[in-house]
Amino acid sequence: MRQATHALTLQTKGQALYEFTDKVLRWLDGEKFSTGLLTVYCRHTSASLLIQENADPDVQTDLQNYFQEIAPESERYIHSAEGADDMPAHLRAALTQTSLSIPIVAGHPVLGTWQGIYLFEHRARPHTREIVLHVIGD
Repeated sequence: MRQATHALTLQTKGQALYEFTDKVLRWLDGEKFSTGLLTVYCRHTSASLLIQENADPDVQTDLQNYFQEIAPESERYIHSAEGADDMPAHLRAALTQTSLSIPIVAGHPVLGTWQGIYLFEHRARPHTREIVLHVIGD
């Protein structure tokens, strides 16, 4: 059994879903694992990770609209140190996840036909986000 780690840096342009499946696949392909478990981890509290449909962009639009409804920008929050989108970003991140676990079989992550790995940026302004990849297996 062996392990490997890697850090990805993703640049965002504001609130949106950013697919980075290709970057994960490219790194994993170079590591030559046959079977194992891939962990994808987001090192931030105002962005999160999703495995989501990557075929119809309307899914991303609907997800963003939904999260804007359940965690709207508002003056009702106590925490607003970094602006009106600060606390809503933390709420949205709390309702999603910062870590994903994906099995590796026959050298590939077991993603469904229409599944992609996304960074869900919850802040309005651009950010640099770090994603850590860890794989363990054979």
